[in-house]
Amino acid sequence: MASLNVYSVLVVLFLTCGAVMATKENDQIIKENNCETKMGLPCVLEAFTSIFNTGCISSKCCGELVVLGKVCHSVLVKSTLENPLFKDLNPATMIAKGIQTWNNCLALIDSPSPSA
Repeated sequence: MASLNVYSVLVVLFLTCGAVMATKENDQIIKENNCETKMGLPCVLEAFTSIFNTGCISSKCCGELVVLGKVCHSVLVKSTLENPLFKDLNPATMIAKGIQTWNNCLALIDSPSPSA
């Protein structure tokens, strides 16, 4: 039983270290641009769901995504794809969905508000 626990810990460490090494450049970009602090958690979850699952992103969260900026948005999508948990996803499809989400939000934020 103890050897199973040690094995599990080693697997987790291996996966974590692999993810850390693969995303070192992305992590630097994320830190330099303060990407992790520019969106609230509810909007992060909405954006994530709209890209990596099936879902919509609200206009409020689109506003937060646009404030986050294209550099942060792109690097966070790429960083997520480098995580071993998402190895079964098609990177080209997910990047395309990320670009689509960005463009939809940009169009929504740039469009004039309807008059009251």
